[in-house]
Amino acid sequence: MRSLFVRLLTSSAVVAVCSITATAWLAASSTSGAIQREQGQTLASDAQINNTLLGYAARHPDWSGVAATVRDLAARNSRRIALTTEKGTLIADSAAAGTPLPSRVSAVVDPLAVDVTLVPGAAEDRIDPRAVGPFLLSDRDRARLTKLAATYAGCMRRTRQTVQMTVSNTGRPSVTITGEEIPREPSPMPTPMTPCDAVSFNTPTRTEKAALKQLNLLVAKCLKGKSTERGSVGLDFTWVSKEKRPALPAAEPAQAISSCIVAARKEQLDPYVAPAAYLYIGSPAEAAGQRIPLPSIAGAALLVLVLTVGVSVMAARRLVGPVNALTHAARRMRDGDSSARVQIRTTGEISELATAFNEMSEHLQRMEEQRKAMVSDVSHELRTPLSNLRGWLEAAQDGVAELDPALIASLVEEILLLQHIVDDLQDLALADAGRLYLHLEPVCLGDLLDQVTTAHRGRAEAAGLTLTTEVTGAPTLIAAPVRLRQAIGNLVTNSLRYTPPGGHITLSARQDGDHVIIEVTDTGIGIRAEHLPHVFDRFWRAEKSRNRRTGGSGLGLAIVRDLAEAHGGTATVTSTPGVRTTFTLRLPSRP
Repeated sequence: MRSLFVRLLTSSAVVAVCSITATAWLAASSTSGAIQREQGQTLASDAQINNTLLGYAARHPDWSGVAATVRDLAARNSRRIALTTEKGTLIADSAAAGTPLPSRVSAVVDPLAVDVTLVPGAAEDRIDPRAVGPFLLSDRDRARLTKLAATYAGCMRRTRQTVQMTVSNTGRPSVTITGEEIPREPSPMPTPMTPCDAVSFNTPTRTEKAALKQLNLLVAKCLKGKSTERGSVGLDFTWVSKEKRPALPAAEPAQAISSCIVAARKEQLDPYVAPAAYLYIGSPAEAAGQRIPLPSIAGAALLVLVLTVGVSVMAARRLVGPVNALTHAARRMRDGDSSARVQIRTTGEISELATAFNEMSEHLQRMEEQRKAMVSDVSHELRTPLSNLRGWLEAAQDGVAELDPALIASLVEEILLLQHIVDDLQDLALADAGRLYLHLEPVCLGDLLDQVTTAHRGRAEAAGLTLTTEVTGAPTLIAAPVRLRQAIGNLVTNSLRYTPPGGHITLSARQDGDHVIIEVTDTGIGIRAEHLPHVFDRFWRAEKSRNRRTGGSGLGLAIVRDLAEAHGGTATVTSTPGVRTTFTLRLPSRP
């Protein structure tokens, strides 16, 4: 099987086998310690190193002074530690200059996107709590708030409350109640209790107000178009709604607000923290391990490269050639050359594509030829009656001809011919647009054929023809009776036109399983075999002279085919020149 899939698969397999072979040879020929990592590395050690570097990144806007921290961590953990930027630029390394980095990245140090594998208890927003940015309080504010918090804690203890005072990463103190109320001794004379003031140290400082204002502006910008809920972000970075209605739990607006708060915090903190860095953790032995000999690497790489290029070139040449041929043919078609074809000698998908392209090109060429022929035929069909009308009317206007009843009747006949052509064109246009609506109802074919025979019997007798009907059984179907009479009438009119005097025309109908067969047979001049495929084409006539005495508008049989297809059936013709011609409509009993 020479399909495109098999070729690509074979090429890939050859390249893969060669690569694996070269890799196995390198692994077998190099020393076992060349790519060996130091054993005994623990997750706790990695987590401690990562946490320390995260703390540094959270407190510094860049990594310029991290080298001392890296060396200290490496000494305390007996590990090789290196930091690089995301683009691979070395920031700091505990090993000697020029020592290759470990084979893989151990973690990404980013205080705004904490690695949860090394920090299992990280917050949902993955922001390191030590990254406080503009919320960091000055020494003066810290001292003032600490004094106020201590006063409040002492007041709470005097009320027999067990409290605990802590300090956040921003330097702001907080006082929390940690236990139940301490029982007090009963007193015969209760004394009034003074409420403790917690507002004084819980009020945001000027620094915090400015940072909160900036954060809320970023949140509002993010929420624009996502949520209409009014509110703001507090010091605990939670949303405080200003709506006087309960918030909808787990609603989409709440999710949008939460995601916008996280995005705004990261944007606000970004200038205050160090950019993300890759952390490499290895061992000195790994850094100083034996290197694979460069000649072996170069030789194996060259071998794989040559083989890969060779196989790729052979596959590409077999693929690009047919594609270029298709492209060239497509451009010829774009430039108006409808005879463009592609000659492909290969097999498989490319050959099928070329065959489909050639079929499409042939179809487009036929369609273009039919379009040109139809435009020419329509103009010819309309020009003749219009020329007659104009000539006689101008003659009457100039006094050359008199508008007597005979001339008026002739002009009316030309107008009726124009109307007939226009009506036929409209029916064909509706059929092409899929708007040829059918009003379906049960139809008895015997009655319908009798109606058609009665309508055309006068013309048949005037032409010296015999018109009869033969119905086998009682065939019925669901159809549009008006459209069906139009189709059969067009066939009868065609037979009347091409059957010489003394001839016979027969209308027959019979049931054939789930279909009905309607046939119009005449003993006319017949149709030659080479003309049969074109009988139902628009404006087609076997006689190219377009003589109206022997041909109509050339649309009647095309309408018959469209009406048959609109009913879900087919229209066909068989003929023996000089003996018999039979037009057959095969229609389903039910649509």
